[in-house]
Amino acid sequence: MFIHEYQAKDLLRDYGLPMARGGLARTVDEAGELARDLRGSPCVVKAQILAGGRGKAGGIRLARSVEAVSNAAAELLGSTLVTAQTGARGKTVKAVYIEEKIEAARELYLAVLVDRGAGQVAFLGAAEGGEDIEETAAREPGKLKRLIVDPNAGLVADEARAFAASLDLGEEPARSAADLMARIYKAFVALDASLIEINPLVLTGAGDLFAVDVKMSFDANALFRHPRIADLRDRDEDDPEEVEAARYEINYVRLDGDIGCMVNGAGLALATIDILKQRGVRPADFMDLRPVITRQQVATGFKMILRNPKVKAILVNIYGGGILRCDTIAEGIAAAVKEDGLTVPLVVRAAGTNKEIARKILIGQAIPASFADDMAEAAERVAAATGGAN
Repeated sequence: MFIHEYQAKDLLRDYGLPMARGGLARTVDEAGELARDLRGSPCVVKAQILAGGRGKAGGIRLARSVEAVSNAAAELLGSTLVTAQTGARGKTVKAVYIEEKIEAARELYLAVLVDRGAGQVAFLGAAEGGEDIEETAAREPGKLKRLIVDPNAGLVADEARAFAASLDLGEEPARSAADLMARIYKAFVALDASLIEINPLVLTGAGDLFAVDVKMSFDANALFRHPRIADLRDRDEDDPEEVEAARYEINYVRLDGDIGCMVNGAGLALATIDILKQRGVRPADFMDLRPVITRQQVATGFKMILRNPKVKAILVNIYGGGILRCDTIAEGIAAAVKEDGLTVPLVVRAAGTNKEIARKILIGQAIPASFADDMAEAAERVAAATGGAN
């Protein structure tokens, strides 16, 4: 679960992270009041949406007067920002964060996250921060430093100082950065976070460090331990389809392609997405059905795929095993088609428990499906049905 920048800063202030003065505004008048509270200092007006790339999309404005702050807020509030992370639909700006501008001598990058490859927590850092950090890291991977944290020892002070020094920081700023890392790590563990990213981490001419922008996400499986954090979820930013899917205990994320996907198991779903992309077509969704899903829930999930106007074909890739049987999926699909119809090609690959029964159910109920024996054949069929690469 991701939260907004202002929410992340509110949480991390409790752990002593150094930040500029600022506050949230939902109206132009509130923005002006905040600017006056900052006594005319140059301010940064930041659109609050759950997506990166705000600066390049015009969502971060420098304002040197109260009037300029109000004007920037008026332009941003209610507008739609389209960034590399929002998709073409963009996100509506419903609030702005007004923050005192910090004059930077340098901008760095610092993050702590779960390194899934190492199976441990890791710090990432770079001597140069900013919105192009991902491109920089891809182009020059040596610029991105990494520190794996032993969960038994925690963050060791000497290792933190050595890591900070590797970011081309002098002795005193490196000590401050190591202390900052300790505070971040404490927050990361205590709050069951999955990511705390500071970009940029600003070093001033006086040698002070400030967390100017913060991105933060949490392990959704641990939210029951943190009701305060669970309450921070911005439901207005959630895709209505994803909210509906969650009600039926279906893991669903809408994507930008045109091949509707229904799969059981996150690993199989990701493999399905990969094999579709290898065939030159793009998935319209990530849909992971849980092992104990019911016929009615399958029908709901299939109807969600049918409702997506971008979908040109549907691929159902199911492996029956343990609790889940292929015939349960087939019954749900048949029920959905009987109620809502089917106007796009449907390709079904069923393997494992009751796969033949599933095929007989769909054929017996006159569901116009094309059957594949393996994933490669299924991907080729659905690609052919949509004319190949798009």
